[in-house]
Amino acid sequence: MFDVLLCIHDQHNEWFVLLAGAICVISAMSAVQLLRHARHLSGRAAARWIAGAGIAIGFGIWATHFVAMLGYDPGVIAGYQIPATLMSLITAIAMTTMSFSIALARPDAKGLAVASLLGGCGIAAMHYIGMSALELPAQIHWRSGYVAVSLLFAVVPMYPALALAVGGRAIRSGVIAGLMMTLSIVLLHFVGMTAARLVPAPLDLRTGVLLSRDSMAVVITAGALGLLMLCATVLTMARKTRLALHETERDMSILVQGITDCAIYKLDRGGKVANWNAGAQRLKGYPADEAIGLPLAAFYTPEDRAAGLPERAMSTAAQSGKFSGEGWRMRRDGTRFWAHVTIERIADEHGDDIGFAKITRDMTRFKEDEDRLKQMAGHLDAALGNMHQGLCLFGPDKRLLLVNARFTEIWGVDRETSLVGMTIEEVARLVLDASAYPKVSQTRIADLRLQLQASADAGNAAVVLDLGDALVVSMVSRAMADGGWVTTFEDVTERRRSDAKIAHMAMHDSLTGLPNRSSFAHWIDAELEQARHFGHQVTAVMIDLDRFKEINDTRGHGAGDAALQHLSKRLLEVLAEGEVVARLGGDEFAAAKRFKDEADLAAFLDRLEGCFATPFGPEDNSFYLGASIGLAVFPQDGERREQLLNNADLAMYRAKANVGERIAYYEPEMDETARARRQIANDLRQAIDRDELSLVYQPQYGLATGEMTGYEALLRWQHPTRGAVAPDDFIPIAEETGEIFRIGEWVLREACAEAAAWPNGLKVAVNLSAVQLSQNDLVNVVRGILVETGLSPTRLELEITETAIIADKLRALHLLRQIKALGVSIAIDDFGTGYSSLDTLHSFPFDKIKIDKSFLIRSQTSAQARAIIKAVLALGQSLNVPVLAEGVETLDQVDLLKEQGCDEAQGYYFGRPGASPSLASAPMERRQIG
Repeated sequence: MFDVLLCIHDQHNEWFVLLAGAICVISAMSAVQLLRHARHLSGRAAARWIAGAGIAIGFGIWATHFVAMLGYDPGVIAGYQIPATLMSLITAIAMTTMSFSIALARPDAKGLAVASLLGGCGIAAMHYIGMSALELPAQIHWRSGYVAVSLLFAVVPMYPALALAVGGRAIRSGVIAGLMMTLSIVLLHFVGMTAARLVPAPLDLRTGVLLSRDSMAVVITAGALGLLMLCATVLTMARKTRLALHETERDMSILVQGITDCAIYKLDRGGKVANWNAGAQRLKGYPADEAIGLPLAAFYTPEDRAAGLPERAMSTAAQSGKFSGEGWRMRRDGTRFWAHVTIERIADEHGDDIGFAKITRDMTRFKEDEDRLKQMAGHLDAALGNMHQGLCLFGPDKRLLLVNARFTEIWGVDRETSLVGMTIEEVARLVLDASAYPKVSQTRIADLRLQLQASADAGNAAVVLDLGDALVVSMVSRAMADGGWVTTFEDVTERRRSDAKIAHMAMHDSLTGLPNRSSFAHWIDAELEQARHFGHQVTAVMIDLDRFKEINDTRGHGAGDAALQHLSKRLLEVLAEGEVVARLGGDEFAAAKRFKDEADLAAFLDRLEGCFATPFGPEDNSFYLGASIGLAVFPQDGERREQLLNNADLAMYRAKANVGERIAYYEPEMDETARARRQIANDLRQAIDRDELSLVYQPQYGLATGEMTGYEALLRWQHPTRGAVAPDDFIPIAEETGEIFRIGEWVLREACAEAAAWPNGLKVAVNLSAVQLSQNDLVNVVRGILVETGLSPTRLELEITETAIIADKLRALHLLRQIKALGVSIAIDDFGTGYSSLDTLHSFPFDKIKIDKSFLIRSQTSAQARAIIKAVLALGQSLNVPVLAEGVETLDQVDLLKEQGCDEAQGYYFGRPGASPSLASAPMERRQIG
């Protein structure tokens, strides 16, 4: 018994147990009442009531079992086989019906014993057949002891229950009988559940169709309660019918005379009024003494009398026995009303005609409503015909009542086809045939019928029916009060295609069709998860095209795009299973592969590198695309996607930096370098606030006069732990992080403030970074600093490298023109080191040309360097643009420059960069040159 209580407490939901008990009690009580009613009858009448009792208790037993099973938690997902579930219901009904028949036929001890044994076995058979319907990933092992006890508990209480049910008369005995039946059912169930032990085993589905727990809950609860309510209703109606029969005749006479809302009167055989009720007086306005004797035609309109309608009505009633019709009728005061008329022939007990009974009802309001409904129906037809959605109205019998034209258009049904009256299955077959859906089998028709029904069951939720690329339909249904429903159909084929296209675009690059960064990240994450479980390796490859911007600049963006598309096609063609390639943006690609040995990886890299081995573009204008490839391998180079891709990126940058090295593997020291750069970037953000930055100034002299013309401001960083950090080390990092904007503004402000204190109108030259030229408010910043420091714009010279201009030529030149308009001089720095120097000079009127110091350093040993210096100086003279030489360190270099007519120079020969000239002790003086 303790095991039974544990089974109820630990493995059953108490609410489902209570619900099962309630259903069991109600069904048992109903069965007792139906059984008691049957004992007063005989023959077929008694058999019908016995069958009703058997159905009530059988369905109640079945519902009790499966409701309790819904509350049973085996710890795994379970379903129910339909055949075995139905068989358990049929067994319960059949065996309990036979038990009740025997108990009524033989109410003695022997008969009741047989009936009890049969009823108890029926309960047990239902339980164990029902348990066999349970489908779950386990096997049920039965403990024979508990099974035997459950059978005993099923049979023993049935004996007193049947004895009290068929032999008792009082309500109390009926209640006890019902409770004893309930006890038999409940004890059998929970002892039987205690006997079951689940042993995990693979799920072996013997049928493809299972009932879910939710479906069982709906079917059992609705069916059981509906059946029990029906039983109660039948019992109540049976009792009331007997009482009503005694009152019928007395009530009929009172009813006829008491009716006031319709006219009921008798006509003699000649068609004249023989009697008159209160309803007739109220409806037609004639008192009884005036109405009696009037001909039927007196109540018709003049038009109908002229047409002979009264005579035809009487003739029809005399010949067929009844006439029914509608039309306008006249009241005593001459007003009209719309009447529904019935005239029936009356015969006496010998069959002789004695006259006619006439009933007239005022249907004026109904007529008005009908006319209004017809008008509304016309509007409705117009509205339905212009709906964007298809519409079907199904009745409670699941037949089509109404359909609009849009429905036939969506499905391609012939508009002349009559759909009204079709069942759901017929509609499903018709639309599938019309839409030319492949394989229109009986199974497919059944599926569509279920989906149409599911749309109704889903309420306002949309059910999407996908018939392939040709047609996708969204269905939304709303239930009607009478059990029918209305369903709307919307053709969402194009929307589905658009959604699919948008989804594809969201995960793929629009130019090449390759997966994009997001899609690549998803692929890597999935592969890493698989690799952790199965132990294989994953490589991430970053690919950056070399000098791709030059191709766009020289050949046009159309050629660049075509090259990217052709490259993407090549990459896709060389991919094998377990490999992916993506475009991350611009000229940056990525690839990945799962592999088990180094040979697979090497082959993959060879295939990728081979995609760049042949030229791109037409034969007469072909070019090669180079690429720098870096890779990192899971798990040794990173456990997470971000780490793996970052390390592959580091390897790619090393490949790009090392000439001749196209493929680079990640190495741990790369991380150290990147970490050092990040540390410098972090420290650089605080350098201004910590007063670690300073400016030094290198003098510039005119070679012809020997007079100082100005200074170039140079930035220095004194790090608290690293010491002096070279500009070549921290300026590129500042440009990468964007800190160059704040530093550049600080340098410009400091230099202008210093120059404002210099005598003799000396100029100050300040370098502008290429990144600063992307600053939207650069012109306003320069203007604001000049106003703030009070420095004349003519004393400020901004130096721009060729590379800075070429990066975004149109934008750069536009900004430089605005700055030049302020009165600020613009010098081109490091002239001669770029590939488009002459084009740059042609594009913008620079105020000064600065020869890169590399040419002057090699001038003593390289005739080519001297030739370039001469050419630049000649170019400056022809363009009337002053030329300044950087890096002058010897007298021979000074003589060379003077000989070729160079205007200005700076370098160690004239002085090293030093502190602020305004704070220096030596005066600014003329210098003897040469």
